[in-house]
Amino acid sequence: MTPSAPLVYWFRSDLRLRDNPAWVQACALNQPLLAAVFEPHMASTEQRWGSLRPGPHRLAWWHANVRALQLELARHGVTLLVLRGNVVEVLQTVANKVGATAIHCEEIAAPYERAEVQALRNAGFQLHTQWSSTLFVEQELPFAVDELPAVFSQFRNLVERAHTPVPTPLEAPQRVCGFSVPSEIAAAFAPWAAIPPAEQLSVDIRSAFVWGEDTGSAVRAGNEGALAYLDAYFSSNRAAQYKATRNGLIGMAYSSKWSPWLAVGSVSAREIFDALRTYEQRQGANDGSYWLWFELLWREYFRWLHKQYGEALYRGRGLSEATRPVVAIKHQRAFAHWTQGRTGCELVDAGMRELAESGYSSNRMRQILASYWIYDLGGDWRAGAAWFEANLLDYDVYSNQGNWLYIAGLGTDPRGGRKFNVAKQAADHDADGQYRNLWSASP
Repeated sequence: MTPSAPLVYWFRSDLRLRDNPAWVQACALNQPLLAAVFEPHMASTEQRWGSLRPGPHRLAWWHANVRALQLELARHGVTLLVLRGNVVEVLQTVANKVGATAIHCEEIAAPYERAEVQALRNAGFQLHTQWSSTLFVEQELPFAVDELPAVFSQFRNLVERAHTPVPTPLEAPQRVCGFSVPSEIAAAFAPWAAIPPAEQLSVDIRSAFVWGEDTGSAVRAGNEGALAYLDAYFSSNRAAQYKATRNGLIGMAYSSKWSPWLAVGSVSAREIFDALRTYEQRQGANDGSYWLWFELLWREYFRWLHKQYGEALYRGRGLSEATRPVVAIKHQRAFAHWTQGRTGCELVDAGMRELAESGYSSNRMRQILASYWIYDLGGDWRAGAAWFEANLLDYDVYSNQGNWLYIAGLGTDPRGGRKFNVAKQAADHDADGQYRNLWSASP
C-alpha cells in the first residue's frame, strides 16, 4: 500500500462514530480513511415466497441515519460513499480507483454477512473485523460462548450473578485522517451510488414510531438524534411505567422505541445501558428500569446465540432434529393473504396493515403475527422472517431470527414453541377494538 492510499472503513450495522470499537481501531492507525456503506438488501430469499426487497419505510429510516453519519464524517474530512450492488464487486472497483487494499468493519455473526467477509478475503483484501454490537465482552462472560446456556433465563441468571461488567462507551475519535475522493474518481462510482429519495417518505400518523429529519422534530435519526431521544425518555416517567405498558399497541409511549436506532447501529447498547444506569442512580431502580435491562439482555442473548450456532439457526428445522412439511400451493396462497392483511382475522389483519403501512409493529403484535402465520396458517417460519426483514424499519438480523425461532419452537425455548390464542390476545390487549379500528382502513 502506498502512503497516500486510504484504508476503507465499511459501515455495516454500526452507523455511528461514538462507541464503535472497529471505527476507533481504524482511526488509531493514523492512515487516510475512506468510508463506504451499502444500502440494505435482503440477505436471502427463497423462490417459494418470491423475491422480496427492503420496503420503503426500512429504506427511508436507513437513509436518514446514513445522512446523519455522512454529515458527521464530513466534519472530519472523511468521504462516505453510499453504494448499492454486490459488495465484493463494488468494493473492488472502489479499491482499484483509490489504491486501497485493507478494509475495516464490524463483525456480524450471521451466515450471509460472514460470507461477504470471506468473499472479500478471497478477493485479496486485508480484512479486519471487530465484534462490537453486544453489551458484554466475550472474555468477561461467565461461560465460554460454545457453552452458552440453553435457555434465556439461565443466561440472565448467570450474567447477573457474576455481575458481568459492561464497558463504558468509547468516545468518538477526535483525530481522524480523512480522505477526500477527487471529483473525477467520485464520478466513476456513480453507477453504484444509492441515491436516497428526493423527499422524505411521509410517516403514517397512526404509526407507533413517528419520526422526522428536521431539527425541530422530537424523534430524529443518527447518533445525536438517538442520544436526544434517550435524554427525553429518561426525563419522563416512561421508564418507571415500562413494565406495565410494554405490551401496548398504540402510540410512542407504551415501549422504549430504542430498537430503530439500535437496528442500524446509530446508537450502541452500551450507550443505552449507560443512560439507563444514570437514570437509576438519579431516580432509583424500579420494576420498569429492570424490565428495560431485561429486554436488553434478550437482545444480547440472541447475539451470543449466533456466535454459538451460526448457520444452524437458518435451517428450516432450526436447532430441532425434526421438520414440519409445508405444502407449497397452500403456503403461497396463505402467504399472500397474510402479507396483504386478508386472513379474515381482524387483529392479525390490522397488525399486518400496520407493518406494511408504517414499517413498525409492537413486540406483542409481532409475536401474534408470527404465531398466526406458523400455527394457524401452517406457514414456513422462514418466509415470515423474510417478510419482517423486508418491512421492519428496525430489522435486526439477530433479534429477528432469534424471535422467529423462539415462536416456532425451533430455537432454545424450553416450551417448544409459542402458539398465541388470538381471541385472548384481542381481549387482553385490544378489548375496545381501538387498535383494530385504527388499522382497519387507510386514513
